[in-house]
Amino acid sequence: MLFPALVSQYPEASRVVRMLRQDHDMISTVLTRFDIAVKSAESPTILAQHLEGFAAIMESHFRFEERELEPLLDQLELHAELKDVFGPL
Repeated sequence: MLFPALVSQYPEASRVVRMLRQDHDMISTVLTRFDIAVKSAESPTILAQHLEGFAAIMESHFRFEERELEPLLDQLELHAELKDVFGPL
């Protein structure tokens, strides 16, 4: 709900939303690979490498989100319950 609302109210945000969706896909892939590594009983060193990569991606992602979305979210008129957009609070 959030991304379509952003693009609807701020068409210039479509590039940012597209980039965030790509990030979300990448994060999903990283988590899937980590899950496979855990289920395969990979060594602690390999698991730590997965987690370090995940941490770096998440840090970069959150910084980008904050920089690009915070100003728009402060002004966004959302016609939905917050719990429906963000999940249980």
